[in-house]
Order: sequence, then structure tokens, then C-alpha cells
Amino acid sequence: MNIRNFVIIAHIDHGKSTLADRFLELTGTIEKRKMQAQVLDAMDLERERGITIKMQPVRMHYKLKMKNEKLKTGDAETFHFELFTLNLIDTPGHIDFTYEVSRSLAAVEGAILLVDATQGVQAQTVGNLMLARKEKLEIIPVLNKVDLKDARIEETETEIRKLLPEYTGAILKISAKTGEGVEELLRVIIERVPSPRTHADRTETNAEEKRKSGDRAKSEEVLSAEAQRHEPFRALIFDSKFDPYKGVIAFVRIFEGTIRGEEKITLLATGAESDVLEVGYFVPNLYCADTLSSGEIGYIATGLKEPGLVRVGDTITRSTDILKHRAINPFAGYIEPQPMIFASIYPENAEDFDNLCDALSKLKLSDPSFSFEIESSDSLGRGFRAGFLGMLHVEIIKERLSREYNLDLIFSTPSVSYRVTKNTGEVEIIHAPSQIPDSHARQYIEEPWVSLEIITPKKYLGNIMKILEGISGIFGATEYLGEERLLLKYEAPLRSIVIDFYDHLKSASEGYASMRYELIGFRRGDLERLDILVAGKRVNAFSMILEKRRAYDEGKKILEKLKELIPRQLFMVALQASIDGRIISRENIAAAAKNVTQHMYGGDRTRKMKLWKKQKEGKKRLQSDGTVDIPQDVYLKIFQK
Repeated sequence: MNIRNFVIIAHIDHGKSTLADRFLELTGTIEKRKMQAQVLDAMDLERERGITIKMQPVRMHYKLKMKNEKLKTGDAETFHFELFTLNLIDTPGHIDFTYEVSRSLAAVEGAILLVDATQGVQAQTVGNLMLARKEKLEIIPVLNKVDLKDARIEETETEIRKLLPEYTGAILKISAKTGEGVEELLRVIIERVPSPRTHADRTETNAEEKRKSGDRAKSEEVLSAEAQRHEPFRALIFDSKFDPYKGVIAFVRIFEGTIRGEEKITLLATGAESDVLEVGYFVPNLYCADTLSSGEIGYIATGLKEPGLVRVGDTITRSTDILKHRAINPFAGYIEPQPMIFASIYPENAEDFDNLCDALSKLKLSDPSFSFEIESSDSLGRGFRAGFLGMLHVEIIKERLSREYNLDLIFSTPSVSYRVTKNTGEVEIIHAPSQIPDSHARQYIEEPWVSLEIITPKKYLGNIMKILEGISGIFGATEYLGEERLLLKYEAPLRSIVIDFYDHLKSASEGYASMRYELIGFRRGDLERLDILVAGKRVNAFSMILEKRRAYDEGKKILEKLKELIPRQLFMVALQASIDGRIISRENIAAAAKNVTQHMYGGDRTRKMKLWKKQKEGKKRLQSDGTVDIPQDVYLKIFQK
């Protein structure tokens, strides 16, 4: 079967999208006059930031010159051209979008591990390699940017071989920018990446072992069109998007059988049924085809208008196959992504709540790592509590909601989830700090911890250790990747990592250090809930969980900012920071002054004194009974602190 399915995986900015551009040029998939940089990065945000956010599949065709077998000794060598179909998936490199990478790996047989020769092995190089190994893919290591003056070719090659001790072949050296070595890489992909396998094959046999043993009988078997049409159909959904005319469009890898337009399909996880409106593949735009067959990557326009019915990781089959065979087993699918941080999202205009709900549902369709549920606030009205994989993920969702759906929103300060053990013994996972019970109603609070890996040049070790000392973590080990580069292993609270740690790390290492982390469980911490009271009433939106030792400084900082932002009232407004009902800090907003005797001219002073007394009593009543309406822009400015 002349099909090769593969991905490009790498650390951020190591040249994945540029290499994809060269592939598209060499194969003639896109005309030269239509070619542009980062052609697979379709979103404006991707182009502006220079990063890949969404995976993007594309089908290419390539004619490879191959030798004919000699019929007799001494015969002259002859050649022929063989046409191959190459299905490429370009993946993101940032740690916040690791889930995008894991989804694409389930749909392919091979992976190009791309490493920047000027930067060497980075944290996400290691992370993505682990994901590819887990899927038992054929891994092809490639050195990129070898044309640059500061390329460390020998050192980087040593680092790669240390990561891949089982790899004995040559490590290709290319320049994705100039095209040097890219055509040879296409040949290596065709030679080394196995032909499409069934789902059972890839779960049972390691790709490297299968290649060495030469046992490709099952994966190379080409069924006739008629046989494939009657074979039970199974396809894995690895991504999806919503189209107002075609409904949910499922991005699929066909593992068994054939599908064509107008056939009735069933999604095994949700039980949803629909008639296929259209099938096709990516060039990289949607290109309609008559059929999709086993081994191919393409799309199915389901016609379903409800996004929640089509889930990433679900199995699509023909409805008639269920009636015939009855035992159509679903694929194992994907491990559900675990949100790292949570933030509240509220519309600035309460009337936009339904529009926000619809927008979030459509975003979740294309980004299963994003989750949300309805919540309400006394001060902000109805909104949503949303889960994200990191701060960049928050920024991207925020930008997409603003640009694609024209929504003006308020995002709360992101926080992690906590596990609270109550006095009754009940254990509860809580995502909003305001929901943490008071100390008299709980035994203790546990917070999520992560294992942290940092790769850095040796000369920045001192600066980075100073940062690590400030995050209340536990040092693990130091390993040398080469003469000048170190791998630091650390364990730390997630709350210390997700907000601004990455920025501090880049500053301390002049941009050379990289990091990756993964959850390792919950641990008990010396934590308290800090409440902010405005005019004696707790404002849930301002509550936060933090270490006791930081409570006073953080509380004072928020109060000082609120004092500047909240407009003056007709009475004095007390701003207080509190832990368990005990006030630890206070600021006052002075009452707005009004000259009640301005209209008076002359007369006895006692008349003025009566008015002043009346004004004073009115302010006392307001102070005890009055409420303060906090403008929404105050929340916005506090959350963006």
C-alpha cells in the first residue's frame, strides 16, 4: 500500500511549519505562486505569534525514483517511478498544546523528530519523543538549521543519540528554510515509515521490531475495492470542526473498510446517527472525494448540528455494519486531558450569555482539552468556570472568543484546583477559591504538584537555582546532556509554575532554557483562603488560595489597587483582607465630599451646623446599610494585575 502517514514533532520554533512548507513545494501540493510562509497555520493568531496552535493534516503525492530488480546477473540497472500518498500532520510545539500532539500521533505510523541544530535538544523534544514511543511509532531524527553559522551539529547529534540509543541509522541534516536535504528526507520517510496498519497491529507490535523483522504482510495487504466496501468500517476521530452548512466535520483516520457519501454512520460513544453529507481529504483545504478507504486520513461531514455528539477519540462505523456484525468494538480512544488551571469567564453584557455558551461549545469541538461549566456570581451574574492547560492556552481562548465571536468578556485570575478533606471525611475537588470551606469545617487542603524538567546551558545554572528556591519545591537531580547543557529535575507546586514561572525562567537564562512538566498528584500544603471584603461584604471573585506566609503582602497589594480603582461613594468604604474571619489588612476609601451649605448665604451658624449633623447621620446610615456596586472594569484591571 503506497500510503505513508506521519507527523512532525519538535520543540517550539524548531522549524516544523517551515519544513511542512518545503514538503508542500517539493510535492507540488500548492502552486508556487500561492505559496506563503507557514501555509498550514491557518489562524491569524498562529501567524501573528509565529507558533502552531492547531494541528493541521495535509495530503501530498510524490513520485519516487526506484530501481527495478535485475532479471539476470549483468543486466543494466533500470528505474521506474512509483507514486506515493503522503499524509502529513503538522503539530504544535508549545507545552500547552501537547494534547494536540498526542491526538495526531494516534492517527499515524511515523514521526519526524525535528531538532534545531543551534538550540539542541529541548524540554518538549523529550516530551514529544515520549509520546511517540508510547504510540510505538517509527521515529526519524532530523537536524534542522544546519546552514546557520552558530549550528552545533556534532554536539546536537550526540544529544539526539543519547535520547535515542536504539537508533543506529544516520541522522539527516537539513535546512527547512533553504530546502537542503529535504528531498532526501522524503525518500527516508517512504523507506522507513511502515505502510498503514490496522489498529490491532499498532497496539500489539512495536514499529521498529516490525520493520526489522520484515513482517509487513498484514499492513501491506491491498484489498480490492469490492472487498473493502463489504468489510466492517471503523474510523478514529482525531479532530473536528464546525461548519454552519455541513455540521460537525470529523477529521478521521480510516483503520478498516471504506466509506462514501450518503451512507448512514453511527458514532459508538454517543450513539448518534447521521447520513454522511461528504467525504474527502486535506490539500490542505477540504477536497471532496468519492470514498475514503483503509489507511487514509481525511474528513467526514456528518451533518450533525450538535457539537457535543462528535467527540475526539470516538469511533465511527456504518450503521448497517452494526446490524450485520453486531460486535463492532470501539477504539480505546484518548486519555481525557486534565486541565491544569481554571478561570471564570463572564460576558461584560449579561445579554451575551447565550452567545458565549454557543461560542464555548464550538471551541470545545475543535479543542477537547478546553472544558467549561456554568457558574454564577452575585457581582458578575451568570458565567462559566473553564479549565485550561496553561497560561498560553488561556490567552489563545480569550483571543479567539474576542476575534471569532465578537464577545467582550471578563476573565478572572487563573488558579489551580485543590483537594479539600472536610471534617466529615468527605474529599472534594474544588476549582474556585471562594468555594474552599472555612478552617473549622475542614481538616486540610491539598494542592497539585508537578515533576518539572528544565534544560539549560550550564552557565545559567546559578540564576535558575535562585528562581527554583522561591517556588517551595524539592530538588531532584542534575544530568548532563552534553559538555555545556544540563537537565534539571525538580518537583514543585503547580500554582508556582503555571502563572509567570516560564517568563522568569526565560529572563534568567537569556531565553536559552526550556521546560516541561506533568502532574504527579496532590500534596498537603500550608494554605489558606484569602478573602477580600468591600464595605463588609465578601467579594467571591477576589478570593484566592495562597501560602500563609504570603497572605499579608498579597492582601495589602490587592487592597491598595482596589483603593485606586473603586469610585468614591457618599460614605467611607472599608476595604479589608481576611483569613478565617480575622482581618489582616485594611484600607479606607474616603467619602465623597459635598458642600451642603453652599446654597446658604449669611444667617446664624447653627443653621449650618444642623445641616452638617444631618449629613453626618445620613453617611452613618449609608455606611451600615449601603452597598457598593463595583464597576466591571475594576474586575478586569484586578484580574490583569
